[in-house]
Amino acid sequence: MTTDVVTVEIPGNRDDVLKILKRTGISGVPVLKSEKLVGIITRKDLLHKPEENQLALLMTPDPLTIRPDVSLSEAARMMRQRHIRRLPVVDETKKLVGLISIADLILAIARMKIEEEIDDVYTSPTFALWEETPLPLVGRIMEMSGYEAIPILNRDSKLQGIICERDLIRCAMIEDSVETSDLSTTGTDDDEWTWESIRDVHHISYGISRVQLPNRPVKSAMITNVVMVPPNAEVSECALKMKRARVDQLPIVNGDNRLKSILFDKELIKVLLDEKYQ
Repeated sequence: MTTDVVTVEIPGNRDDVLKILKRTGISGVPVLKSEKLVGIITRKDLLHKPEENQLALLMTPDPLTIRPDVSLSEAARMMRQRHIRRLPVVDETKKLVGLISIADLILAIARMKIEEEIDDVYTSPTFALWEETPLPLVGRIMEMSGYEAIPILNRDSKLQGIICERDLIRCAMIEDSVETSDLSTTGTDDDEWTWESIRDVHHISYGISRVQLPNRPVKSAMITNVVMVPPNAEVSECALKMKRARVDQLPIVNGDNRLKSILFDKELIKVLLDEKYQ
């Protein structure tokens, strides 16, 4: 587990979390109140709730936790069953003592020297987007599809790069604007006391602060130096490539470098559930 954990405290605001995620590249941070763990805030929370500013409303409250003596296989099982990328580690007093993430499990797999080929056991089907697709649309597609990374192709269907949530957070901006609400009340044609059917006119202006993706093509934000592997790559070899490149996924390409599928770290940790590797 990671023991030097970056945390935030409530009361607090979204901007502090966004700065941390941009600076560190991590995918989420525990939220503390009076030194007690009360929630988790992730990239998804910021991207899916762009107008929310309060940490207490952004975070997932009462997150699932784990004890320091739990096995790696149990941690992997919990993450896969609950579709989460991290588990806060707490002691018997529920004090936060660390954080175990999928990235930590990937490092463990890299050290295990597993020679089993990834082939179709750990890889997932994928789809791709055109390199000119606007970033706001990319963000919406990722939210609707549930994919955390999407390959990017050019006009010739050649792989040009890959875009993930980390890249979206890196280029996200805080946009402040003023919106107006019309609270006018109208009368009817039978109301003799109204003039042009208007009883009363009220306009309320209020400020909105939201996380916004710039209206630029995805090629301006994607990672172009893509680490790719063939279908017969070995499990620990792929884990090591992920750890060294600090990526959560590896595109799988065939002999002529055509995109075939994708290997996500959350799928690769299935190897820890295999009894022969425990």
